[in-house]
Amino acid sequence: MFQMRLNLVIELRDAPGQLVSVLEPLGSTGVNIVTVIHERDREYGPVVPVQLTVEGDRETLDAAIGRLQEQGVNIIEMDGAPLREKFTTILIGDIAEGDLQETVEAVNSVQGASVLDLSLRMSEGRSAARITFEAEHGSRDEVLRRINEAAMERNLLLVSEV
Repeated sequence: MFQMRLNLVIELRDAPGQLVSVLEPLGSTGVNIVTVIHERDREYGPVVPVQLTVEGDRETLDAAIGRLQEQGVNIIEMDGAPLREKFTTILIGDIAEGDLQETVEAVNSVQGASVLDLSLRMSEGRSAARITFEAEHGSRDEVLRRINEAAMERNLLLVSEV
C-alpha cells in the first residue's frame, strides 16, 4: 500500500490529559504519528493548537480523521488548507439584549458557523459588544454579511477584522 503523510492542526482544551486523549485513539487506527508540536508556552486562551503529522495509507488516514471527528476534536487545518477560521467583530451603539440574540441567531443560521464568545460592555447611551465567531472555510463573507445586515437594521456601528 502507498504511504502518505498528512499534516493537521487541531485545537485541544488547555487541560491535563487532552493530548494523550487524542494520541492514543489516533494511534489505534494504525497511523504512524510522525510529529507532534504542542506549544503551551504562549497564551492561547482555553484552547491550544497542536500540529500533528501522521502517516499511513489513504484508508488508515481516513479512519484517523474519522476518529478525531468522533471525539469532537476541532480540525482547523489539513495539509496547510484551513478548514475553519475564527474572527472577531465589535458592535457599537445602543445595544439591547434582543439585538444580540437576533445577531447570534442570524450567524448561527449560516451552515457551519457559530458564535464562540460574546462580551458586552454597557454604559449610559453607548454600548459595545465583542463577538468572536468560528466558521467553515469559505463562509466568512456570508457571516459578515449577516452581521452587517443586523448592525444596519439596528443602527449600530460594525467594526470587523480586515
